[in-house]
Amino acid sequence: MTHYVAIVEDAGADKAIGIWFPDLPGCFSAGDDIDDALRNAHEALALYAEAEAQEGRALPEPRSLSVLKADPAVLSDIRDHMVALVALQSRAAHAAE
Repeated sequence: MTHYVAIVEDAGADKAIGIWFPDLPGCFSAGDDIDDALRNAHEALALYAEAEAQEGRALPEPRSLSVLKADPAVLSDIRDHMVALVALQSRAAHAAE
C-alpha cells in the first residue's frame, strides 16, 4: 500500500486542523480535531488520485520523510508541524495507475 507524508497543522482551538501533502500540490484536507482531519485526509487523497487519473496523469511516487527533510521547501513545515503517513486506498491507487 502506498503512503504519502502529510503535514498536520494545528492552528489553535478556534481553527480547523489543516492537512496537506508536500508531494501532491493542491491536495489538502481539514477537520475539527486531528482524528477528524486524518479521516478526511484519506478521502482527500483518494479524490485527488481519481482526479489525476481522469486527467491522464499518474501520481508522483511518494518521498520518504528522510528525503522530504532534505528538501528546503518542506523542511520548515516538517520542523514546525506534526507529520502523518496517509495511505492511498487500493481503489484510488489503481485509478491513479
